[in-house]
Amino acid sequence: MMQHPSPETALGAMLLSGLDLLEQGVTVFDAGLRLVACNQRFLTLLDFPPELAAVGTPFEAFIRYNACRGEYGPGDAELQVAERVVRAQRFERHELERRRPDGSLLHVRGEPLPQGGFITLYSAPDEGQAAARHPQASVPDPAGYAVELERARQQLCAAQLANEQLAAALQRSEQRLRLITDTIPALIAYFDHGQIYRYANKGYADWFGRDSAQMSGRHISQALGSKFYAAVQRYVEAALTGQQVSYEYSMEKDDGSTIFARSTLVPEIAADGEVLGCFVLSFDITEQKQTQAALVQAQKMEAIGQLSGGMAHDFNNMLTVVLGNLGELRRRLPPQPALLDYLDPALHAAGRGVELVRRLLGFARQQPLMAQPVQIGELIGGMMQLLQRSLPENIVLDCHLAAEHDYVMADANQLESAILNLVLNARDAMPDGGRLQIAANVEKLDARAAAEWQLAAGDYIRIDVTDNGCGMTPEVQLRVFEPFFTTKRFGSGSGLGLAMVYGFARQSGGQVSVSSQPGGGSVFSLRLPRTTPTAQPHGLLDFSGRAGGRERPLVLLVEDDPEVRRVVQRQLSALGYPVVEAENGDEAATLLASIADIGLLLSDIVMPGRLGGRQLAALARQQRPEIRILLMSGYAAPAEVADDRTRDIPLLAKPFTEAQLGRMLDEVMLCPRTN
Repeated sequence: MMQHPSPETALGAMLLSGLDLLEQGVTVFDAGLRLVACNQRFLTLLDFPPELAAVGTPFEAFIRYNACRGEYGPGDAELQVAERVVRAQRFERHELERRRPDGSLLHVRGEPLPQGGFITLYSAPDEGQAAARHPQASVPDPAGYAVELERARQQLCAAQLANEQLAAALQRSEQRLRLITDTIPALIAYFDHGQIYRYANKGYADWFGRDSAQMSGRHISQALGSKFYAAVQRYVEAALTGQQVSYEYSMEKDDGSTIFARSTLVPEIAADGEVLGCFVLSFDITEQKQTQAALVQAQKMEAIGQLSGGMAHDFNNMLTVVLGNLGELRRRLPPQPALLDYLDPALHAAGRGVELVRRLLGFARQQPLMAQPVQIGELIGGMMQLLQRSLPENIVLDCHLAAEHDYVMADANQLESAILNLVLNARDAMPDGGRLQIAANVEKLDARAAAEWQLAAGDYIRIDVTDNGCGMTPEVQLRVFEPFFTTKRFGSGSGLGLAMVYGFARQSGGQVSVSSQPGGGSVFSLRLPRTTPTAQPHGLLDFSGRAGGRERPLVLLVEDDPEVRRVVQRQLSALGYPVVEAENGDEAATLLASIADIGLLLSDIVMPGRLGGRQLAALARQQRPEIRILLMSGYAAPAEVADDRTRDIPLLAKPFTEAQLGRMLDEVMLCPRTN
């Protein structure tokens, strides 16, 4: 099939043919001093070789060709080239006559073009003068002379029209190119071998807060500032040696934020190997850098959480043994003040260890939670008196609850503790007083916004705790939720309050974040899943036995740690419960099937073997519908999350005292079961 030339190709061929009809030499150079078009008369008048007529030939190549053959007389050729290139870069109107080495006179007239660049006409006035000095013998025919004049006028009109068409085509081409480069999501620019910007698209100029028109014609250091130039100078100089260079850099904006970009400098190399300039291709990677930083932080928090959870689990078992044995020792010993002076501090220290471990479990998202629908207005309203007492008189507390009647799915006690920790943190940030505000609003997160917070898309309640205190640096904000990290003086805080808030939020299917500026206060935002109120479950199991001082059922105690099992067995015996023991779920299942008198199952949740605590509880309900069940755990492992079969079973957190165990067993025994 025959290929037809494009309209632009056909137009270019037509214009070149028209230019070749002119008796004057014509050249057109663009704003980068590269050849756009020339005619044959130009090459003939100045004795240039045909290969220089290629589109894109630098203006400098013509000047160097002339200088090397002595066209400009004696002198340093490179200096002659540099002077004429600098003069041409001014794009000023000029008209002159130059005597060539062969004695001929050349008339040159240059005109700048509106879109940049210039057009130049070359003529040899000596030809007309020679004709006047050597008239032909015959007298010219007036009629023929008039025809020649008309023909010359037509040629001039054709040349003018061709010039206008060429200028219009160049303008359209430049406009199309600028539209394309301004639309694509990249930062594009070009600077010449003198590090002068010749082009910058809109994205490039906007990224630096500049105007693209103002950047053109200016040195990099002038256009973007000496500080930025100092950061990229070595890359620019390397690229101007002909080497393609890629690098990343950052820049601080007027609002204090930092933006990042990745740039590649691609040298423009002429046929003779000379580097004419460099194209700049850059991409804004600020969002990518922020995402990478958030991912690294999340991975670090996850690793710290796993370490904290493992440590807390082991410490819980140890503290259970310590508290159990110390409590039993205190109960059995006579009330001697000398002995109590040793026992009571030990029990108090163990109790503080229990609280510390629970905070670690909170951060590790492994604390046992009793999630249920909680009304925001009711919970925060009930805390106001406590919060007011926790604040000094020079701090004003405001409360704005747009989501007052909405519900979140969370553990009410842990949510109260999280809000209290945020309020106390805000208090400490305002030692000289200030204003503290608690706000609650409904926030709908689409897929993109939810991914930013590492949440599922949907409706959330956002609880904001805002202060106008000292604020935080970006470095502190990155670490503020890490356990044991604190900016307070030694001994004034454990560094676990905000870590607990973080763990509670993530374990509840939510998130906590901070926004702060040094000296500009802070906003801590706690996002929790929005829910609707549901009917609360009524107890656990039917029971025909007796509680309190009445008959106690046989208890199947399931615990894999022998020392913990021994302590809990003693506590059960002291409470009047007969006990049969199992060290794992598989052994307990066998005892359940063979001992019909077992009326209560007390089991740890996380155990080795096929059956964990919740699987054992589900099996017990299936085989023995009348049995009572109480679970205990030092932490909630991901594999042991409650399902619908065991969600209503109460959970006793380790470590616990004999009194706490007794109260929980009484509640289990007296609470009616609903199927």
